[in-house]
Amino acid sequence: MSAPDLSLLSKRRFGPVFVVMFLGAFNDNLLKFALLFLANFSLYVDEPGKGEMLATIATGLFILPFFLFSALAGQCADAWNKTKVMRIVKCAEVIIMGLGLAGFWTESVPLLLGALFLLGVHSAFFGPIKYAILPQHLRPHEIMGGTGLVEAGTFVAVLSGQLLAGVIPPREAGLVASVLAITGLIASLAVPSAPALAPELRINRNIFRSTWLILKIARHGPGVWPSILGISWFFSVGAVLLAELAPLVSGTLDASQQVATLFLLIFSVSVAIGSMLVNRLLNGEVSARYVPVSALALAALLIDLSFAANAFMVEVPGASIAAFMESRGSLRIVIDLAGIAIAGGMFIVPLYAILQTRSPPRERSRTIAANNIVNAAIVVLTVAVATLMLALGASVTDIIAALGIATLLVAGLSWWLLSEAAMHPFLRRLIG
Repeated sequence: MSAPDLSLLSKRRFGPVFVVMFLGAFNDNLLKFALLFLANFSLYVDEPGKGEMLATIATGLFILPFFLFSALAGQCADAWNKTKVMRIVKCAEVIIMGLGLAGFWTESVPLLLGALFLLGVHSAFFGPIKYAILPQHLRPHEIMGGTGLVEAGTFVAVLSGQLLAGVIPPREAGLVASVLAITGLIASLAVPSAPALAPELRINRNIFRSTWLILKIARHGPGVWPSILGISWFFSVGAVLLAELAPLVSGTLDASQQVATLFLLIFSVSVAIGSMLVNRLLNGEVSARYVPVSALALAALLIDLSFAANAFMVEVPGASIAAFMESRGSLRIVIDLAGIAIAGGMFIVPLYAILQTRSPPRERSRTIAANNIVNAAIVVLTVAVATLMLALGASVTDIIAALGIATLLVAGLSWWLLSEAAMHPFLRRLIG
């Protein structure tokens, strides 16, 4: 029997890691969105073009370190004690947030962009630890529950950071981020030791060669590479969908910013529900049993969301939450959005559990680092394709429908590659 999900939070071998992870994800989004709000609603209020350009630059600066440093981060996490690396990373976060605080108080965009880039470096180094440390601290039947809590916590932290950035002044956001960084460092001191599993590993500092090598390592475990591709696709869908929620609300649905905030809240909470639900269904077993049906549901709901949004008749322009929910067709849109997120949570958690348990222990951190590299690459590619489609005249609902159709292909692929019940022995040998 799997342990109740929330009971893990009270255990020293999981609770402090969860706190460190949650506060880190919260701070990432608090700093980024406080910077964007400062630029768009204060510094560049009369120059919207600069604000839009800054948003693109900020996203690129945060993602770039995942390409540059994930390979080094994975090697360090395999070769050194993960808990010690975590504490070093958290010490760096305190310094980075201090730099961000100085940027907010002086309203220096270059200083804030520098802090955001360093925060990306921090996240690139913390990413492999966050998942690779779980199998060292959790029992086999707890991996699914722990992974579900990490995924649920991540999405709630992301949303909370974004929302707080919108309701407090940037200077206060810098102060909050600094305090939370110190809190995260203190929490890391309570994390039990996680000894190196490959202490003899020599660190390869050549970015390109080490990146190529860990991408090859990611193919070693059975089902690991398909899991990486599935995880990357989910994050791509999530990145595009969340980016298009604001224009969907303001344009197609002609509703207020409050409705966009409601949609973000529904999405994040529903991902958390899906992440917890799949562990209950699997009873703690690490299995891809529900991955194909979750992908199929994700695809169907994305397509239905595009139809529902196109069919929506605006009754109250600039509608508040109450007015929107009273409009015909609104409930279908909300149900589709919640269903997409629940299906996404059920899709991604088993894949992360497979990634942790089926990658060779001595290579686990490097495998997760490879996952982060592939994630970043596919997210950038998917966002670029969506941007091109918009430039060619496609609507937001066209983008959502295209994501749904593409996810149908992912559902078919996952059915053959990840459904353990139906997997042919030949396919087992082929993928791992």
